[in-house]
Amino acid sequence: VDKEYLVRVQGQLDARGLALLNHGLSLDDRKLKPARVEWLNDDQLRFVLREGRKRQIRRMCELVGLRVIGLKRVRIGALRLGDLPLGQWRFLRPDERF
Repeated sequence: VDKEYLVRVQGQLDARGLALLNHGLSLDDRKLKPARVEWLNDDQLRFVLREGRKRQIRRMCELVGLRVIGLKRVRIGALRLGDLPLGQWRFLRPDERF
């Protein structure tokens, strides 16, 4: 199941670093599944992951010289967070799956 995050970062990232984030990193001596990572603006990246290792995004960013200053999950599978307030939850509608 895909998980999508918006990640605010500090630091510089060249094309090689972006390529590494997409499909070239290992954590804890294990190769990561390919991710989709792209710049949204000067200080924000969009990550789409297919796995969820402990502090994966923060650790991936550290490996390419970036510091994470903000992180927000916006989607799990086809289910978007939308305007759901921090700390709140809701039941899925019958037509929703993730």
